[in-house]
Amino acid sequence: MSMTLDPITVEVIGAALSSIVEETGEALVRASYSTNIKERRDCSTALFDRAGRTLCQAEHIPIHLGSFLDFIPMVLAAHDPAEMRPGDVFVGNDAYQGGGTHLPDIVLAQPIFIDGTLVAWTVNLAHHSDFVDRGHAHIYQEGLRIPPIRLYRAAELQKDVQDMILLNCQVPRERLSDLRAQMAANRVGVQRFTDLCARYGVDTVLASGEALLDYAERKMRAGLSALPDGRWRFEDVFDSLDFDDPLQLAVEITIKGGDITLDFEAPPQVRSGINMTRTALLATVYYIVKSVVDPTVLPNAGLARAITVNAPQGSVVSCAHPAAVNGRVQTCQRVADLILGALAQAAPTRVSACTNSACTVAVFSGTRQTGPEAGNYWVYLETIGGGGGARADGDGLDGIHVHVTNTSNLPIEALELEYPLILERYELIDGSGGEGRHRGGMGLRRVYRATEDCMVRVDISRTQSRSWGLDGGGEGGHGAFSTGPETQPFERGCGTLRAGEWLEVMTPGGGGHGRAPLQDAKIAAE
Repeated sequence: MSMTLDPITVEVIGAALSSIVEETGEALVRASYSTNIKERRDCSTALFDRAGRTLCQAEHIPIHLGSFLDFIPMVLAAHDPAEMRPGDVFVGNDAYQGGGTHLPDIVLAQPIFIDGTLVAWTVNLAHHSDFVDRGHAHIYQEGLRIPPIRLYRAAELQKDVQDMILLNCQVPRERLSDLRAQMAANRVGVQRFTDLCARYGVDTVLASGEALLDYAERKMRAGLSALPDGRWRFEDVFDSLDFDDPLQLAVEITIKGGDITLDFEAPPQVRSGINMTRTALLATVYYIVKSVVDPTVLPNAGLARAITVNAPQGSVVSCAHPAAVNGRVQTCQRVADLILGALAQAAPTRVSACTNSACTVAVFSGTRQTGPEAGNYWVYLETIGGGGGARADGDGLDGIHVHVTNTSNLPIEALELEYPLILERYELIDGSGGEGRHRGGMGLRRVYRATEDCMVRVDISRTQSRSWGLDGGGEGGHGAFSTGPETQPFERGCGTLRAGEWLEVMTPGGGGHGRAPLQDAKIAAE
């Protein structure tokens, strides 16, 4: 589409697109039922153009871009656009045939029509806390796989599709309510985008979308051009409770002019849920490169034009069917810090020390034994913040979710109100942040006591390795978990808590930045 655009109009429409995705996100959070969405905000929203390119993603969860990137192209490949109608809604989650990165992240996409013509898509994702007590040797063990299929046809619910999905869920009442919240969010997106086109004209809005993609590309290339040309390499290890020996990971980053290339080295995919799909890798790369090069770059598909990503197919960072992927975010976090380690050599003042490099997860599930919910199955997914890396100009943040997760720690009141658990301790771990001129962020300790029998799975990393510091800064503290003496030993993070028994989870701290003054004095004395 070729037309002369007023830059001010383009800017106004860009702000409107950002406002739309933020409003649809708030609608999803406010309408949802599960604590994972309404309290922890584990969801994301976005707008895509008719071809499936990202126009704007809300500032929610970076890893969710990985489930968005291929979803619309897969819908268009499987369904004839000429047969789509207003009110159609497509649902999917599969990591190989549905564009997803793991099965709990269910995407709902709705085409937006103006005067009978498909012009854009409103898309949202919600993490449905379900599919627990499963193995992770391959994708078939991890839950229901949904390719892109119609959940609504011309605004009419396809009840057989919905019934099939709910039959495969362990807490169907939550899933139904959260799916309805996702539908409500999509309706907001359709209405707001339609209103925008009515105000400015559909041709102007679509042309502005193209201009915004080009602008994001120019901004990204300008930011890369401001960095020195060169090649930088960084290595780290990734440890998990799923295997005994840490995995070796490496990245080599090349910056030349306005382009950046990232070449990854990683071992073959494993029989564990820590494998990353390629879209999960791309989402991680786009997030961290944008954060370092220019955080003001618009979050759309244009920024990716300057970025090339190479990784061995069938590896833990770019896996192939039928690799398990449920815990892929653990590896994403390590990859994000891996990239930071390389970019610190090119732009040392822009990069923090290593964060806690993990997404520490504790999943509790069981059947309610007392009260009005007796007999109902329940699932509680807890992700716990850790230490942020120290910066050249300040300490790391304490007890936060970092990088691609960006969710919230669940308040004690919400946990104890809805689940048979009591949180006996919730505190920062003193000394867990790396020492330095600026201290690394401290990790968290949470101690849970079960009031009813339940099963537990803990996913944690940095139990064998530590988060690295920069410019002489110290390493962050280890992650760990433990149980009381009366509890049967957990096997690779999985076990059972009986009523009255407790579980302690400690998250890793972040690395420090710069040598502390006492360290400088000691070196001078020597």
